[in-house]
Amino acid sequence: MAGKILVILLIGFLAFAYQAIKPPPPKICGSPGGPPITAPRIELSDGRHLAYKEQGVPKDEAKYKIVFIHGFDCCRHDVVIASTLSHDVIESLGIYIVSIDRPGYGESDPHPQRTPKSLALDIEELADQLELGSKFYVVGFSMGGQVVWGCLKYIPHRLAGAALLTPVVNYWWPSFPSNLSTKSYYDQLLPDQWTLRVAHYLPWLTYWWNTQKYFPSSSVAAHSPDIFKTQDMQLGPRFDGSQEKYRVW
Repeated sequence: MAGKILVILLIGFLAFAYQAIKPPPPKICGSPGGPPITAPRIELSDGRHLAYKEQGVPKDEAKYKIVFIHGFDCCRHDVVIASTLSHDVIESLGIYIVSIDRPGYGESDPHPQRTPKSLALDIEELADQLELGSKFYVVGFSMGGQVVWGCLKYIPHRLAGAALLTPVVNYWWPSFPSNLSTKSYYDQLLPDQWTLRVAHYLPWLTYWWNTQKYFPSSSVAAHSPDIFKTQDMQLGPRFDGSQEKYRVW
């Protein structure tokens, strides 16, 4: 009898653990019960949709055609270079910017099997459908930098140039000097160190770690002010103010 109870308890625990580590199904934009579609989107070759936003001069008049990739907790509206450059500068330099919602963000369909290569190919397909020409520029902000690295590796022949703005790095990259990456890793807040350890060594636990309440997880996801310097705190309200236009709380 005791053995049967233990088996039932074990099955119950495993079922609970499975539900805890499995992310809920995404709500697809335009589907029943899902958010509405408000942005222009392209349909990719695998049937997914990628939302985008165009800014700057008309692309057929542009000297510089830039694909901008946003960071964490952002979307196609958060284009750092567009918000920091004046309209006159953009006009005089002939800058055209198309920003995207990365897969699973904003109004772009999720892609659970995405890889650095698939993200780069998404960018290439976007450029082809929008007729940006044989070469274009890519700019990645924060976590958007991973997409730029993928573009440099998988579609370098399509790039006129690439830029990284405050990119997030992988502390386990072998090409980094180990003393530098180690020091930088331990300069982070302790919750962020543990979040990265979980994501690196136990990626299947990432969703649970970022949603559980027993231990402090990502300071970035929690919008903790502890991660900011004095200058960041001064500029933060300007960034938050720009996001109020489209955020739904």
